[in-house]
Amino acid sequence: MEFDEALDHLDALINYEVRPRAGAIEGLSFAPTAALMAALGNPESAYPVIHVTGTNGKGSTIRMIESLLTTMGLNVGSYTSPHLESLTERIRVGGEVISDDDFGQVIGDIARAAEASDLELTWFETLTGAALLHFANEAVDVAIIEVGMLGRYDATNVVDARIAVVTNVGLDHTTGEGDWRTAIADEKAGIITPESVLVLGETDPALVRIFVGEGPARTVQRGEDFEVVEDRLAVGGRLVSLRTPRAGAEDVLVALHGAHQSENASLALAVAEEFFDAPLPDDVITEAFDTVEVPGRLEIVHRSPLVVLDTAHNVPGAEVLAATVATDFGEGRRRFLVLGMQDGRDPVAVCHGLQVADYHLVVACTAPTARGLTAEVVRDAAITAGATVDAVHDVEAAIDHALGQADDHDLVVVAGSNTVVGRVRAIADEF
Repeated sequence: MEFDEALDHLDALINYEVRPRAGAIEGLSFAPTAALMAALGNPESAYPVIHVTGTNGKGSTIRMIESLLTTMGLNVGSYTSPHLESLTERIRVGGEVISDDDFGQVIGDIARAAEASDLELTWFETLTGAALLHFANEAVDVAIIEVGMLGRYDATNVVDARIAVVTNVGLDHTTGEGDWRTAIADEKAGIITPESVLVLGETDPALVRIFVGEGPARTVQRGEDFEVVEDRLAVGGRLVSLRTPRAGAEDVLVALHGAHQSENASLALAVAEEFFDAPLPDDVITEAFDTVEVPGRLEIVHRSPLVVLDTAHNVPGAEVLAATVATDFGEGRRRFLVLGMQDGRDPVAVCHGLQVADYHLVVACTAPTARGLTAEVVRDAAITAGATVDAVHDVEAAIDHALGQADDHDLVVVAGSNTVVGRVRAIADEF
């Protein structure tokens, strides 16, 4: 297929990222993806896999793992979701996004295999199959695979993880009813196999028991086996010292904003050590953390005024963003917030988590997706949370509205949805 044909093919498939299934486990299955992989000769078995699930921090942790393994000289494949500007961002090899030509080719290969095997695949199943096939075609040394939803029945769980990584458990992709934390933990634990090393970032003892009870070959746990020993704000990021089972690191710059990135760094380093079954050289750790980039996560795209993009879209992510704005960017500046959200979350709770009342002005907009909440719904949620709000439907007009009122020394934050952040990121050079 040509690239445009591949996009048209995907657009014709059922896409649960557009039709949300929050809390809906019934009917989920990776059986279609398993059948697809079998029809292709099981390309996913051609390389070891690091499988990553969790509520928040997956993208940043994967980027750090990718940087560490790449700096060690490996050819690393990464499959992540969602994307900011282009669908091809989800599939990377050697830190580079898949080319349009290669994307069209693997989507075409998946479509033909599905047709020959009489498989009706969803959008995500097709994309997952394409990523796993592409990694085999590129002879990667390792693939880092991010779970799409939960874990046990996710399409990505067709892989057998050498290392299963859990960042944390929080309120997302769920109705929030009943004992939701236990239910989510049980589903995320489904990526663990008897051969997997589990690297566990969650520390709640009740949830730890669930993950360990899944029966991994070994467990490496935050707080017991790895942790952040020291974390200080530094120019361009955080200066951290980390303890891991084999060595760790001292006084290393993590070139990302937010204290939570120090926690992600400790998790990533523990994963890399487990993969090599050895400590990493100090110069590798220093270079990997100093050069890591995570688009859309507390990313500075403009100065004077300072414009920061963050994809925080649930309550835990919102709280982390609010804390980082206060510590890393907030002092002596007026704050403006461009906010657009998708359905499936509690917009008032997210607004409280963002501490919207601390902003000089919130500019509510409509996220450019079928699931986008209207600017009026976002405005009303922000007002309920104590903010002063203007509603501007179009994302581009919303950022212009904020920039038009901000002075050079002020701060403009864009948050609430990947689609909003992606749209602003695409035009940041025009500010």
